[in-house]
Amino acid sequence: MIVEFGHFALCIALVAAIVQATVPLWGVQTQSASAMRMADTAAQIQFIAVATAFGVLTHAYLVSDFSVLNVAINSHSAKPTLYKVTGVWANHEGSMLLWVLILALFGILISVFGRMIPVTIRSLVLATQAMIGTGFLAFIILTSNPFVRIPNPPLDGQGMNPLLQDPGVAFHPPLLYVGYVGFSTAFSFAVAALISGRVDPSWARWMRPWILLAWAGLTAGIALGSWWAYYELGWGGFWFWDPVENASFMPWLLGTALLHSAIVVEKRNALLKWTILLAIFTFGLSLIGTFLVRSGILSSVHAFANDPERGMFILLLLVLYIGGALALYAWRARSIADSGTFDVASRESGLLLNNMLLAAACAVVFIGTLYPLFLDAATGDKITVGAPYFNQTFLPIFAIVMVAAGIGPFLAWKKANRGAAIRASLTCLCVTLIVTAAIALIFQLADPAGLFGIAVAVWLIVTSLWDMARRAGVPSIGTVTALRRLIGLPRSAWGLYIGHAGVAVAAAGVIAVSIWKAEAIQVQALGEAVDVGPYQYTLVEVGQAQGKNYQSSVATVRVERDGELVTLLYPERRWYPVEKKPTTEAGISARWHGDFYAVLGDPNGAGSFVTRFYYNPGVPWMWFGALMITLAGMISLSDRRLRIGAPRRTPAPALQPAE
Repeated sequence: MIVEFGHFALCIALVAAIVQATVPLWGVQTQSASAMRMADTAAQIQFIAVATAFGVLTHAYLVSDFSVLNVAINSHSAKPTLYKVTGVWANHEGSMLLWVLILALFGILISVFGRMIPVTIRSLVLATQAMIGTGFLAFIILTSNPFVRIPNPPLDGQGMNPLLQDPGVAFHPPLLYVGYVGFSTAFSFAVAALISGRVDPSWARWMRPWILLAWAGLTAGIALGSWWAYYELGWGGFWFWDPVENASFMPWLLGTALLHSAIVVEKRNALLKWTILLAIFTFGLSLIGTFLVRSGILSSVHAFANDPERGMFILLLLVLYIGGALALYAWRARSIADSGTFDVASRESGLLLNNMLLAAACAVVFIGTLYPLFLDAATGDKITVGAPYFNQTFLPIFAIVMVAAGIGPFLAWKKANRGAAIRASLTCLCVTLIVTAAIALIFQLADPAGLFGIAVAVWLIVTSLWDMARRAGVPSIGTVTALRRLIGLPRSAWGLYIGHAGVAVAAAGVIAVSIWKAEAIQVQALGEAVDVGPYQYTLVEVGQAQGKNYQSSVATVRVERDGELVTLLYPERRWYPVEKKPTTEAGISARWHGDFYAVLGDPNGAGSFVTRFYYNPGVPWMWFGALMITLAGMISLSDRRLRIGAPRRTPAPALQPAE
């Protein structure tokens, strides 16, 4: 009976979403305040209903109710409790329920914390959110019901993919969905602005916290997924340009552009049309990602479903939502006029260049990801677009993005002092070259491409430090006063500096591991040593261990340098008898300069084993840089100015009805 109550709660959520999507629109049309406020009540009811359904499904997993088809296929009584819980969203039906739960969560957050937003705008935002929720709730109820019963339930379940039985990937989807689904708020604000005719700095201020929250969540989700792939798949890498990986990366790129574009709208009332388009396309890419992992057109460890019919349902929703928003934009765009003007040499121009480059980088990834799919559908030819394409097209563009981000602090709003900007740029460039040369000498680095990449990363850090010093008044005022001013900077400014530094640190890590990685793959006997760069990896022994729901072969690998012990590694090869699948658990020891990494493969029957050893320099910097970027978003989000809304400004001209 509890399971049926979960299905009933989903139906209640659908009714609430329909009410939330229609009544407030009627209220805006008739100027009925009570009808507009119905959006808040309906959003709260919808969240409670979806949360109830999600709780019911979670309970079914915890008690191993194998009369529920979803539980029987994706769980097992011997699974640890953590993976019973995370198994709720480690499948298509459960992941879609999590999708709408987070969508409903954003709705209730807007209704509760968006009280400073005028009721007209808030009701339009919540109505748009509900339109999205209506489509996906209908999708779940009609095609992906997680509460389907089995007439004759099995004694035990089939278990879950062993690759997903890991803490890293367990929390990767919820964080990723905070980004995917969170960008629906930017989309809803864009639609609300087009309907109401209010596109101004206050609108950008209301929207920016939700962009920050989604962007920070997506950053954390991507980083966590990359970390999982790094240590769980045993391939020695962190990013493989998998189409599903790219599907999450594309909205991050456009979301980063949207975040910067919203700042220009807020500060200068400029780039209005462009910001609205970015909001629409960022969420559109999120929907494309949702489609890719559920349509059956991709074969990936990230894919949730292999059902083209259900994929077509999502594709229809994508066309409906994004096509409808673009049609509304085409109808209203001619009436949107920027009132802010700026010089070519200005911070506005720098941010616009930043946006163009990020959009170009996103387009490169989009083409590389979807072109093989289009070609296969059109001609039946199958091709693979891999790392060489992305390295030759995406990386140069992103390097320019980082260089441009460093130039931004030298430019003032509206019109910059070109002479002062050039002098500051040259000063920072000299410091960058000196620091890069010192790094090359200390670590004996000679690869030109690698040193160029390190120089770009150093440049971004140096320019961020220069801007911090400038804002603190260094060197024109005393040290104590400068520190006080530095500490007193707005949190959004600290978020900017930490975020830019995080991008630089992560980029330096990517460059280091991509260019200076050392590896060795071989069949190795016990006691045999293998050279990996300047280190020697010795396979000491291989023993057996028993986990809660798996058996494991555990190796001991000794890492030495010049005869001295550096670390011990313990790679595993696990066997899950229920799922009848093996997995690898890499043995990793992290140091400030890089990771020592070992993978145990199959035995060859003669006492030897296939082993893969790596020394991955810079990898810890990648994870630390990603953490800095996520933290930057949360610090900016904590800025009080973003939580209380924008001060009243001179209103921008209202949109005029289209002729």
